[in-house]
Amino acid sequence: MKITHTDIWTVVVPTVPGTVHSNIPTGWDQVPKHILRVRTDDGIDGIGETGRGCPLDEVQAFAKQVEGKDPRGMCLQNFPAPLAAPLRAHDRSWESPWGGQGPAYDAFEMALFDILGKHYGLPAHALLGGACRDRVKADYWIGHQTVEEGARSARKGYEQGFKGIKLKCTSDEPMVERVRAIRDATSVDFKVTVDPNQRFYRPSEAIALAKAFEALGNVEVLEDPMRKWNLDWYRQLRAATTIPVALHLGDPNAIISAIKAEAVDYLNLGGSMTGFVKNAALAQAAGIPVWHGSGNDLGIIETAYLHTSAAAPNCVLACDFVGSWTREDDLIVEGLKFEDGYAVVPMKPGLGCELDMKALEKYRVSG
Repeated sequence: MKITHTDIWTVVVPTVPGTVHSNIPTGWDQVPKHILRVRTDDGIDGIGETGRGCPLDEVQAFAKQVEGKDPRGMCLQNFPAPLAAPLRAHDRSWESPWGGQGPAYDAFEMALFDILGKHYGLPAHALLGGACRDRVKADYWIGHQTVEEGARSARKGYEQGFKGIKLKCTSDEPMVERVRAIRDATSVDFKVTVDPNQRFYRPSEAIALAKAFEALGNVEVLEDPMRKWNLDWYRQLRAATTIPVALHLGDPNAIISAIKAEAVDYLNLGGSMTGFVKNAALAQAAGIPVWHGSGNDLGIIETAYLHTSAAAPNCVLACDFVGSWTREDDLIVEGLKFEDGYAVVPMKPGLGCELDMKALEKYRVSG
């Protein structure tokens, strides 16, 4: 089996009005993505999706690197390097965090897992060590919304069976009122993940808000409340509140630093498919639960996230599979299936999803 060529489509899929922000243009949903279909000479195709803003020339260059190669002969942890490439004592390339990198790498990794899973008749998670669960916990999600609209959105998620919601915010917004309105529109058991993207600014602000949230009783976690580089601030916050504190990280060195500093209770992790599983293993060794982060993506990436989340034993917190309802389309035939606050793990060979060619053409733009 050899890779013959890669089809590349550049797409822009807008968000559904009202699902992200209130009275704030989204903007980032107009940044293009690339959808890949890696083809082989035995008729097996693999699909992938890049993050927003990935340069097209990077995708084209990576396609040239894998062309003519046998997917079965590449190292899944660091392709297109050959399987079992010899290392010598003076060769320090193994020190590179979790293997392959670059803006196009993750998309081709998805396609490679899709091809090999189909070839061997196995779901992608089996190639990552095997699924630890057949469903992965998932929360609803909103951006910056008014108190009233945030409550309505939370109620919508609540009625769909989700057990919690993640929201974006700053310390300048009416955060206490918003969290209270969500509680009143749902239940104290419908939990809120508060993610200000480091915009609670100082420990005094973060601690004051945490105390107010404690009184409301429905905040489950504070994610990235302050600048990530100041782990001392995170230790201060942890000492002052009963609400778990989390950092969103993808670099294994940063994960180790946060663990050593005792700066977190939970971790929101990123990384490639193999990278996420390894990042989660670092946290597992420290006894820290994790969840999978998101970039408000489309269906291929979110399906890949679901496989990796299922393969990480300590990925027991609600993950961010949010593009399913924030985007106009996910560009796959059958989207993620949610049941009672969980995403159902695909069991078909490969990624277990199929490109929706009609939708792909609808949202296709020039590269």
